[in-house]
Amino acid sequence: MSISVAAGEGLPPGPRLWAVGSLVLAILLAVLDGSIANVALPTLSRDLGISAAESIWVVNAFQLAVTVSILPLASLGEIWGYKRVYATGLAVFTAASLACALSDSLVTLVIARVFQGLGGAGIMAVNAALVRYIYPRAMIGRGVAVTAMTVAVGSAIGPTVASGILSVADWPWLFAVNVPLGVIAVAVAIKTLPMTPLSGHKFDTVSAILSALTFGCVVTGIDGLANGGGAAFSALELAVAVVSGFLLVRRQLGRPAPLLPIDLLRIPIFALSLCTSICSFTAQMMAFISLPFFFQYVLHLSPVETGLLMTPWPLMTALISPFAGRKADKWPAGIMGAVGLALFGTGLLMVGLLDEGASTLDIVWRMGLAGLGFGIFQSPNNRTLITSAPPSRAGGAGGMLATARLIGQSCGAAFVAVIFAAAAGGHSSLPIVIAAGIAGVAALVSLSRQTVPRPVS
Repeated sequence: MSISVAAGEGLPPGPRLWAVGSLVLAILLAVLDGSIANVALPTLSRDLGISAAESIWVVNAFQLAVTVSILPLASLGEIWGYKRVYATGLAVFTAASLACALSDSLVTLVIARVFQGLGGAGIMAVNAALVRYIYPRAMIGRGVAVTAMTVAVGSAIGPTVASGILSVADWPWLFAVNVPLGVIAVAVAIKTLPMTPLSGHKFDTVSAILSALTFGCVVTGIDGLANGGGAAFSALELAVAVVSGFLLVRRQLGRPAPLLPIDLLRIPIFALSLCTSICSFTAQMMAFISLPFFFQYVLHLSPVETGLLMTPWPLMTALISPFAGRKADKWPAGIMGAVGLALFGTGLLMVGLLDEGASTLDIVWRMGLAGLGFGIFQSPNNRTLITSAPPSRAGGAGGMLATARLIGQSCGAAFVAVIFAAAAGGHSSLPIVIAAGIAGVAALVSLSRQTVPRPVS
């Protein structure tokens, strides 16, 4: 039987450990799935007899499904209960993983990936809100750090896991391995996650549709413009996003618990933390996409060397996250965020200034510095986003946290595509240097939070 708790109360140590285990396993599955699919695209293209461009839909279908459903599912979590949305999302993700493994064509695989994305969105939309109920108020930073560390570890080991599976089995096993682990995670989640208070308001279907249109068209429109997918159609998508976004905002005004949490954006420290998050993930994605090109085209490293030298970043993030999480419960988030982002930007800038002949040690410590800085920033910032919202709006805060990450990553990918098109493809460190500058801007935004009063949660 699940325990019912209030925000800030937290679970007893024993049940808390099991609940955290359920969160960690589900988040790890979702993160691994994204990175595994990226690595497997060449294999999928060959085995399914499709072009490289067509294979990208295996990734895009998942990302688009997550993007359009995050905020509606976060709102549903406040109405229906975070545990129910989380467990249902995890069950859908697991069933869709089986469907992916059984797919025999691009069409069936893409449809299965859409459902996988919807299930993944159920996990991502409410896991931050659940942390607020699993941990007591004085330990929320540690809970946020656990999720940040899980994401970093999943990002670091994803390519290795994918390569290992593909070395001994066919691509369907990339998805099949999720099934037994997902079944275990669902069972543990049902047994151990706490029941949370319900908001009592009704689900706003019209706002959910407008939200899906707005964020879906923004992401696909930006991606289309950046990758030459047809300027006219991309412009139409962005126009639809503007119109639907205007209608969405207008509909949210005056609502006590809006699906698009305009009420939370009126809280200065929440809005500043959200801007910091968007900028940081924009810089992160710009670096993640452009670094492999920089390593191979400018530093003339092999693909294997590139993969290994990308590892110090997520590894340092994973190692520093527990420390940053503990200190986030005591130290000011604005200062920790500013210091972390300054280190992050410095690491990126120093990588971007490398030239051919740089030693492995030169690259490793610079990448490690970037990962160290990102880890110092992430946990305090996420903690502030979650706890600056009233307990009854934890779902909206968690949904915006996930949305900020998706928007930042989409913008970062688009910026790199534009820079590559305008400046010698991947034969330049320009995107990395620009990412360092964006990290510097984010550090200043983070520091400005020190002048803003923090609401009592």
